[in-house]
Amino acid sequence: MTGGLLLSGAAAAVLTAAVLPAHSPSSGIVDPPPDKIVIDVATVNGSGCPAGTAAIAVSEDNTAFTVTYSEYLAQAGGNSAPTAFRKNCQLNLIVHVPQGFTYAIASADYRGFASLHPGASAVQRASYYFQGSSQTAFKNHPFNGAYNDNWQATDVTDWAQLVWAPCGVQRNFNINTEIRVNAGTTSPDKVSFMTMDSTDGDISTVYHMAWKECPGR
Repeated sequence: MTGGLLLSGAAAAVLTAAVLPAHSPSSGIVDPPPDKIVIDVATVNGSGCPAGTAAIAVSEDNTAFTVTYSEYLAQAGGNSAPTAFRKNCQLNLIVHVPQGFTYAIASADYRGFASLHPGASAVQRASYYFQGSSQTAFKNHPFNGAYNDNWQATDVTDWAQLVWAPCGVQRNFNINTEIRVNAGTTSPDKVSFMTMDSTDGDISTVYHMAWKECPGR
């Protein structure tokens, strides 16, 4: 899927505001720019996000954007297909930032549902990077059965370690996510699964943004 999605702040009025300092003089962090940011989806690839099953929306206050999936499910055990235990998705985003500002991802909230039988396990992992820069290390979040509930995992980046989009040039933002399920040896005949999708739009991945002014603004 290429270039077909164009989303703005109006699509995400229900987004939870990021719990981030509004202004931090020592770190150079500033309030979000008043002009709305727009995110184009350049490409979507992966078994967890077939064409048309991932959507992006920007919060009204420019503090965050969400990614909502509708077919992101991994499963193992029982009659599961051999390749169904792992699903992944890579999003390549074009983030249009108001002139004179740059942004970084301060934290990310991942959510879904898991049904894991005793002995089964699952892991959610994610990383991101700007085009032309090194990929951040994958952060892993394991879950063990028995488990049958919603799940949430949060990745937080220390302020000193924030990776900022380069000023004055357009660099696409890449997000890599993955979920894996292991049926284990206790109940291998039963299906265990993990999702990172939403059938009603209420479960989304939320990326919280930090902002600062570019030099010379």
